[in-house]
Amino acid sequence: MKQIDTEALARRLRRHALRMTHRARASHVGSCLSMADIMAVLYGGIMRIDSTRPDWTERDRLIVSKGHAAAIVYAALAEKGFLPLAELDTYSADGGRLAGHVTTMVPGVELSTGSLGHGLPVAAGMALAAQRSGASWRSFCVVSDGELDEGSNWEAIQFAQHFRLSNLTLIVDYNKIQSFGSVAEVSDLHPLAEKFRAFNWGVHELDGHDHAALVETLSGPPPREGRPTAIVAHTIKGKGISFMEGQLLWHYRNPDVAQLEAALAELEEVA
Repeated sequence: MKQIDTEALARRLRRHALRMTHRARASHVGSCLSMADIMAVLYGGIMRIDSTRPDWTERDRLIVSKGHAAAIVYAALAEKGFLPLAELDTYSADGGRLAGHVTTMVPGVELSTGSLGHGLPVAAGMALAAQRSGASWRSFCVVSDGELDEGSNWEAIQFAQHFRLSNLTLIVDYNKIQSFGSVAEVSDLHPLAEKFRAFNWGVHELDGHDHAALVETLSGPPPREGRPTAIVAHTIKGKGISFMEGQLLWHYRNPDVAQLEAALAELEEVA
C-alpha cells in the first residue's frame, strides 16, 4: 500500500482533535495529541485496510485500547473515508455515534474500548485466530503507558509469547503521564523495554513522533523471528501544542476559544 504524507496527515488529525474536544467540551486532548503521529503512520499506509469494505476479511486489525483517545481515532477514520469528515462535528453529542470512548458503532473500529487493559488480550486472540487459520493479516494494538498498570496486559503478553504470535504488534504510547500524575509517581514502568524482552518479545524503542522511524519499524520484519513485537514509542503528552506539551492538566481539560485559536495557529506555523 502506498504511504502518503503522514506528517501532513498528523497535523490534520491534531486539528480535528482540538476542534472536536473544544466543541464537545470533552477531555483527553493531550492523550490524542501524543498518539497522532502513530495513528497517521498506521493509517497512512502501514495497515492493509479498505474504507469501502470495513469488514473485509483480509484487513489488518487495529485495537486502540486507550479508548479515551476516541477523537483522534475518529479523525483518522474520517480522513481515510470510513465516515464523513462533517460527522466529526457530532463528536460526543447526544444521539450521535461518535461516543466519547471508542465504539464499534463507527465503521473501522474493531472493538469498543474504554475500560483499560482489555484491548491487548483481544488483539492477541485475533492474532492467534489468524495464525491458526493461515491468514496473512496483522493484528496491531495501541495501549497507553498508564494502562500497563492493569494485570490483564501482562497475562496477554505472556500468552502472546507462548503462542509465538509474530503477527502481533503492540505499540505503547509512552508519554509518561496518566490521569492523576506521572507514570513514575503512580506505578513506575522503568525499564519498560527490558520487561518486554524478559517476556521473550522482540522489542523496538523509538521516538513516537519520528515518522521515518515509525514507518521503517512498522513495515520491517519482526526483531525476533516467531515472536510478538513490542514498540516502546516515547511520546509527549499534548505533542505539537507548546502550552499543552508535557502537562498533566491537559489530560482532562478542553481548550477554550482562545486556546483553540492559539493551538491551531501553532499547527499552521509548521504546516
